[in-house]
Amino acid sequence: MRLFHTRQGVFLEQDGSYYLIPGVSWDELITHDDLHEHLAETAKWSKPTSELRPEDIEAPIGSQEVWAAGVTYFRSRKARMDESKDAGGGSFYDRVYSAERPELFFKAAASRVVGTGQAVRIRRDAKWSVPEPELTLLINPSGKIIGYTVGNDMSSRDIEGENPLYLPQAKVYDGSCALGPCVLVISHPLPSSTAIQIEILRDGRATFKGATTLAEMKRNPQVLADYLYRECTFPTGSYLMTGTGIIPPDDFTLHAGDGIHITIEGIGTLVNRVEIKA
Repeated sequence: MRLFHTRQGVFLEQDGSYYLIPGVSWDELITHDDLHEHLAETAKWSKPTSELRPEDIEAPIGSQEVWAAGVTYFRSRKARMDESKDAGGGSFYDRVYSAERPELFFKAAASRVVGTGQAVRIRRDAKWSVPEPELTLLINPSGKIIGYTVGNDMSSRDIEGENPLYLPQAKVYDGSCALGPCVLVISHPLPSSTAIQIEILRDGRATFKGATTLAEMKRNPQVLADYLYRECTFPTGSYLMTGTGIIPPDDFTLHAGDGIHITIEGIGTLVNRVEIKA
């Protein structure tokens, strides 16, 4: 089953039918310890409504913070080492990839998150910008993974590569995080065969395509969640991006007007256009 955050409220989709969940906010819903069971009961006693209009769908977030994990795929490890070797930080990423403790960093407050159909941004002071397609975990206040969505961790590779200490500026800015189009709520972990795909369109034509599966991810999602919750509390839950295994070639950078389509099997497709702040 899938949850959609809309202008009208929270919608549940199950087996092709849509149900408006009355009298509950997104934040209140996310605090359920067994969200899957709660939604199953909701669908059992609710009357189906008409299908959602795409223009009504918003980012699936209330007041949650978005965090991210880095260097969780071998492809990401290599790219980060290559981009930062001139700054003397290349070995940092190799050590993180092999270490027990993962790299975790703050990505976005809810106010900076955009949904499907909305614009992500590239920094005006960056020359090398890429999208990073990532499976994103929805974690409840007790640290349990209760759902999954599609995430786009927009990144300025030249800024991060200049000095690893510039990571927050490369990763955290207005429009640097997209989530959607919904949250997949299931009672078991996603299979390792789950496919992640990205297509970037420029002037209506594909300028880059890439694909991977969760089998290529080195870190266990629940272990990443456990590290995040070791010393942090999240009263309304949190989101955690799990890293990317798809990185465009070094001669590629995003342009204003590009379209980004990220699809994760079983969840859906997150669609964004690229803008530069005037």
